[in-house]
Amino acid sequence: MDKVFIKNAGQLVTCAGSRDLMIIEDGAVIIENGVISRVGKTRELITEVDENQCDVIDAGGKPVLPGFVDCHTHFCFAGYRDDEFRWRLQGMSYTEIMRRGGGIVRTVQSTRAASFEELKSLSSRRLNSMLSFGVTTVEGKTGYGLDLETELKQVKVMKELSREHPVDIAITFLGAHAVPSEYKDNPDEYINYLIQEVMPVIVEEGGVDFCDVFCDQGVFTVEQTRQILLRGQELGLKSRLHADEIAQVGGAELAAEMGAVSADHLLKVSDKGIEMMAEAGVVAVLLPITAFSLKEPYAPARKMLGAGLRVALATDLNPGSCYSESIPLLFALSTLYMGLTIEEAVLGLTINAAAAIARDREIGSIEVGKLGDVIILDAPSYTHLAYHIGVNIVEKVIKKGQIVFDKGEE
Repeated sequence: MDKVFIKNAGQLVTCAGSRDLMIIEDGAVIIENGVISRVGKTRELITEVDENQCDVIDAGGKPVLPGFVDCHTHFCFAGYRDDEFRWRLQGMSYTEIMRRGGGIVRTVQSTRAASFEELKSLSSRRLNSMLSFGVTTVEGKTGYGLDLETELKQVKVMKELSREHPVDIAITFLGAHAVPSEYKDNPDEYINYLIQEVMPVIVEEGGVDFCDVFCDQGVFTVEQTRQILLRGQELGLKSRLHADEIAQVGGAELAAEMGAVSADHLLKVSDKGIEMMAEAGVVAVLLPITAFSLKEPYAPARKMLGAGLRVALATDLNPGSCYSESIPLLFALSTLYMGLTIEEAVLGLTINAAAAIARDREIGSIEVGKLGDVIILDAPSYTHLAYHIGVNIVEKVIKKGQIVFDKGEE
């Protein structure tokens, strides 16, 4: 049916404010044609619907939240790097692994070699896993091609999956993820190649929302990043940055200067960078599973929140530095080790994450006019997202009003 009535939510966690969960006790939601039309208490909304003329989902007193938004991932890749994980366990740094021939360029080789169907199948399975964790929208990056053919292949795979899979995908062009081996002695020539030959074709293909650059020590400089992002803006792509993860290079300051939608990682961000991002309205996307995986200090989340920055969270699923799409692990690390409250973590994975992909007018909260993307937890309170450490408590996932995952039917 075109109308869906979700009733008896013990806690309807609307996330309608960027710093307030705005919970409705014994809440209910009406979704019509995939869009939320009414939000309120069950006793009020039950008088407005004929339960025989709509699909009824009884939450049974359990918490109901917006679908999670994973706003920074690299899920579209082929090949694995478990040997590099073993090297890290032996004490080798990320930079040392790159010098040894590992890192991003390893995944580039595998992704270039993969067929379209193979890459699509691998990516689809990862989306299935994300969906089971309550993710209804994900950001996916290219950047494992570093040539026109493979970057385009990644875009086409994600476009096709976004049409076919319940999880919506916001696509980011990350051709400046690393310098490919064929350009290792002339990175500026690679940048010219991206700007002149790759980016116009990627934009012409359509479906790409953002241009991202890995702005950090040993990757792309601030000036190189500025050059690429300016070209992206000329072509209509919004700016995002991998910034100040390995070293404090001024990536956060550049994000503010460029009016970027987000700056991500930020483990080594400067106080000035935090201040400038807050003034410019840049969303800080923090990736604590990556810091955990690399045994690095966590991003200064409390300092960012104190400065008025909007803080989002994401998994950073990728085959190297963070092979995990685990939302339960993300909640655990964000609260126990990075210093967020449970409420700040929930907002970081919903409305603030939606803002990090410029979709907070469409998703990220349970409000009239937004998509009917909702999850129901198998727990007495939303606080169990962090309290039940490392365990997936998502019972049902509802996408545009339709149940697309039900743990009870697995």
